[in-house]
Order: sequence, then C-alpha cells, then structure tokens
Amino acid sequence: MTFANQILQFNEELAHKTFHLPGGFKVINPYKGNQKQQVKEITTAFYQKYYNDIKPRRIILGSSPARKGSAVTGVPFEDAKHLQSETNIFIDEFYINKSSSGFLYDVINNYGGCEKFYADFYMNFVFPLGLARTNSKGNEVNCNYYENKKLQEILRPFIINTIRNQLDFGIDTSVCYCIGSGENYTFLSQVNDEYHFFNTIIPLEHPRFITQYNSKNKDKYMAKYMKALRE
Repeated sequence: MTFANQILQFNEELAHKTFHLPGGFKVINPYKGNQKQQVKEITTAFYQKYYNDIKPRRIILGSSPARKGSAVTGVPFEDAKHLQSETNIFIDEFYINKSSSGFLYDVINNYGGCEKFYADFYMNFVFPLGLARTNSKGNEVNCNYYENKKLQEILRPFIINTIRNQLDFGIDTSVCYCIGSGENYTFLSQVNDEYHFFNTIIPLEHPRFITQYNSKNKDKYMAKYMKALRE
C-alpha cells in the first residue's frame, strides 16, 4: 500500500474510536462528524497528491489539533485557505488559523516547497483527534491531552497504539520532531523511554508560541527549524 493509502486507512479507523472522558472534556473527531464526507474528500485529495508513493519519511508530532482547525479539516497543521488551494475543494466554512499555520508554511517554503517537504516528512499529533473542554464560564475552548492528569491517563494507551500504528506507514524512526518543547516533549520523551519508538526526539517551539509571544525572534526560530530538519 502507498503511504497515502495507509494514512487514509488509519484515519478511517479513527472514525470508529470512542472515549469515556472526565466531565467537561470531549473529543472532536472530524472523521465521523457532520462534515465527514467533505473531510474524506479533502484528506484523500491532499494525501494522494503528496504521499502517493512508498517512500519512507520522518515524522513531526504536535500535541493535539485545534478544535476549529486541523480537528475539523482532518489534515494536520493545514489551515482551510491553504488546503482549499491545494485540493481545489471549497471549505470556506472552516476556521482559518493564520498565525500558527503561517509560520509552518514559511518553514515548508524555506525547506523547498510542499512537494519537497511532504516527500520527506509526515505530520500528525501525539493525540491525533481534537480535544475541547468547558471552561468556568461555560464556553468550549481548546484543550491538550496533557492538561488534565486523569484525561492523560485515559488517553495514554490510545496514544501509544496510534504512534505504533503510524510507524508502520514507513516512518524513519531515527528521529522524531516534537512541536511543543514543553509538556508535549516531556510526555513524548517519557513514552519513548519506555517503548523506544525513536532513536532521538528533537523539540521545536510551537508556532503559536513563536508568532504570538516571540515574533521579533521569528528568524532565530526559523533557523532552528531549518537546522533540525535538514540534518
């Protein structure tokens, strides 16, 4: 099977997952939601465009997809505007997270463009489905798998299993790039110490941290990304 077919099969299996989470938390699963048919069209077009081969790739893992971003479109780290141009599928109703994804597009362009980047890398998340929690004001907000200890314990077996399954796509396990140099890196490192998925894990600062809080140092972080990815 091609890399693309394995990704799409993996996503199809995610559509059937159910979770019993603590009160106030919920999973956002684009593969079985109201827009599942459109998500299937988007993901099929995207992955068949860039992953229709059997070439091994290195993996880049974020923490959890944004509830109105990748958790809706089904393609990690891709905003709606860019996906629409890449797949020619109209997805105007999807939220567009410009700041974080914008930095990653700069990374991709500096690396040599989409064709070159996606030929070398596969991107996903430690927890590949969206998470949301209800805050003290009763509003639904983004959530990461590590924000609540009980939540993390419940999701841990699933996370380990999904990482293992993705390695079978043809992942180069010599290195894993971890987007999120704090708690995501700490958790992934602990899991890797136990299961030895990767020879090494390289932490990279989250694009949101860079664009919202350290924009004046963007060039420094870009150089760090480039150095890590090109080694």
